[in-house]
Amino acid sequence: MSSNFPLSRKISRIAESATLKVDAKAKQLQAAGRPVISYAAGEPNFATPPHIVEAARTALDDPGNFRYTPATGLPELREAIAAKTARDSGWDAAPSQIIVTNGGKQAVYQAFQVLLNPGDEVIVPSPYWTTYPEAIQLADGVPVDVFAGADQGYKVTVEQLEAARTERTRVLLFVSPSNPTGAVYSPEETRAIGEWAERNGLWVVSDEIYQNLVYDGVRAVSIAEAVPALRDRTILVNGVAKSYAMTGWRLGWMVGPPAAIKLAANLQSHLTSNVNNIAQRAVIEALNGTQEPVEEMRRAFDRRRRVIVEELNKIDGFHCPTPEGAFYAYVDVSAALGREIRGITPATSLELADLILSEAEVAAVPGEAFGQSGYLRFSYALADTALLEGVQRVQALLRA
Repeated sequence: MSSNFPLSRKISRIAESATLKVDAKAKQLQAAGRPVISYAAGEPNFATPPHIVEAARTALDDPGNFRYTPATGLPELREAIAAKTARDSGWDAAPSQIIVTNGGKQAVYQAFQVLLNPGDEVIVPSPYWTTYPEAIQLADGVPVDVFAGADQGYKVTVEQLEAARTERTRVLLFVSPSNPTGAVYSPEETRAIGEWAERNGLWVVSDEIYQNLVYDGVRAVSIAEAVPALRDRTILVNGVAKSYAMTGWRLGWMVGPPAAIKLAANLQSHLTSNVNNIAQRAVIEALNGTQEPVEEMRRAFDRRRRVIVEELNKIDGFHCPTPEGAFYAYVDVSAALGREIRGITPATSLELADLILSEAEVAAVPGEAFGQSGYLRFSYALADTALLEGVQRVQALLRA
């Protein structure tokens, strides 16, 4: 018997994560025996470093970890996160200014829930990670896209931001290194954007999940370090998923001024309570222990980065700027659209991605998932052999 009452209109408007959708389709085809190579998921192919796993095993011997712990995180972990934030983000935040969350996604969600009132606008540089607009709209906010293409290195300017600002603008989203583009703002660019936000009284949500995955001697300078005056209106989002190959452990965090963190703590106390204690104990070891495995993974990503960019740029109609961070190659494929390929003429990057999957058995995420058609995202967080073979399949397809 059906109900006379409709389901939530707000939740009904949420789109499924496009990156997870493409990855799920690739895995479904693989399970059916198709030799699909997937560049869809932002997930390292490495195992979590052994010393971190061993810390989790040890934690299982302590019955204290089987009980409720503080909703905002274990004190020892918040101290370790505070030390990392000081070391990598240049912000000596107190442990009380930190909340441990179930992955970076929860931190993003809670940040916007805390900052926004109905109708408040958030400036979202585009291309953007697919979750940001949904999290903003779940907080009754309005995402305002500001697009920067390959000709700008996928980095927005202060002039663009100012043109998008209105009397309803409350928050700037700042992401460096970027998912999906791998773009890293220079210290000067970061400072200029931070000073603009500070001058206009805006809050900043800065996602730093990829801050340790940078190349060519580049450093991803935190906006909280570049503009210290902005710290009383900045929330940093971070986690261990990418740098430590811990996507399945589901542990992230948020750092911010006391008033905002208090509201987020109240929300989390009702939403999830504490994060899994075994994962928290493992992350204490991740942050405090040896960082050599992290550096080894970074070097491998760097090697793969150089290979995939070189090979993608060999394809007629593909233009791939060299990313300085994260583990994504974001390709402008606009010049490849409108050409007949095996009897099909793709007009959008979504159609091109579908064609590449069906004809070359290679999965990439179309630009539509990140704000604008005309692009494909290739994650290079997969094994070297598969990485090269997949691009060669695309090369062969587009030569046909």
